[in-house]
Amino acid sequence: MKTIRTAVAGAGFIGPVHIESIRRAVGVEVVALFHPVEKELEAKAESWGIPHGYSDFEKMIAEENFDCIHICTPNNLHFPMAKAALLAGKHVVCEKPLATTVEEAKELVSLAKKHNRVHAVNFNLRYYPLVRQMKRMREKGELGNVYSVAGSYLQDWLFYATDYNWRLEPDKSGDSKAIADIGSHLIDLIEYITGLSIVEVMADFSTVHKTRKKPLKPVETYSGKLLAAADYQDVPIATEDYASVLLRFNNGSKGVVTVSQVTAGRKNRCSLEISGANQTLSWNSENPNDLWIGKRNEPNAVMMRDPAIVDPEVRSIISYPGGHNEGFGDTSKQLFKEIYDAVRANAAPVNPSYPTFEDGLRELILCDKIVESHRKQAWVTV
Repeated sequence: MKTIRTAVAGAGFIGPVHIESIRRAVGVEVVALFHPVEKELEAKAESWGIPHGYSDFEKMIAEENFDCIHICTPNNLHFPMAKAALLAGKHVVCEKPLATTVEEAKELVSLAKKHNRVHAVNFNLRYYPLVRQMKRMREKGELGNVYSVAGSYLQDWLFYATDYNWRLEPDKSGDSKAIADIGSHLIDLIEYITGLSIVEVMADFSTVHKTRKKPLKPVETYSGKLLAAADYQDVPIATEDYASVLLRFNNGSKGVVTVSQVTAGRKNRCSLEISGANQTLSWNSENPNDLWIGKRNEPNAVMMRDPAIVDPEVRSIISYPGGHNEGFGDTSKQLFKEIYDAVRANAAPVNPSYPTFEDGLRELILCDKIVESHRKQAWVTV
């Protein structure tokens, strides 16, 4: 088996997640790391056992021999980095959102197709086995016609006014925070599982902390570190901490999603309840190994994540027997296994099983329409 050489750009919260997950995929070696802070670069590369570190992205692209790059930087860097990598003939795995504008995302889709490069967006939540199980139950008719969808994605890592991150700055993250950051995962799952398309949205946002205290020294995502009062400066916040969105689907059914990063006690809870003509399916990411199945005229049931009982197509993304729980870290591993099968063939497949730049573009279009709806306080057609 050919060993694939990979680089990772970004060393914050999600970069190390990618590094660990890449190494769990067979036959893939991480050979280079991009991190812009020169004084931290050597220590970070050494701590993760990566032989070459670069503080200049263009230099890494030009000098380092690798096949694929994972872009795990702030959102505003996704487009220029992905574009440079594609033009250099590299395969690209990009964190979401794919870019900060629809126009940029369209350009990346076009470039990836023109150069026949593998292109993927890290919608890793699709790779929870019971998410795939829900999709298969819908495809086989077990769910029945979808009547309604209720979803939420709740976190508390921005609960306090002293919680701060680059995602709060529109020049780095874009015009949306909670919807673009975690809402994009939830909305992607809804369309992925149901097979439906969202055709209209009605959104209402809330900025709970209209002023936040920005640390004068670096604090990483989810770190929860508290500083002294003198270590902060007050900054105004323009993006949402909370959002509710009504959805209309192409089959006439309706849905609603709630997204919050200021819900105390909810660390990372993506929750979905899909009501169909035959039964209801309910799942959440804080208990990802159980799927609740609701019935009208017989007892409700709970399906455990177990390769012996799930749909045969789901078994490919399960590594361990039932009762041996798999979680967040396993989702990226399973996604990367599929991506690197394509990278090893050195060409983008015709019908890829993994989420592509087209999926990233779709989520940017939806996010733009949701932001537009909030600003207009009206229904907006997608």
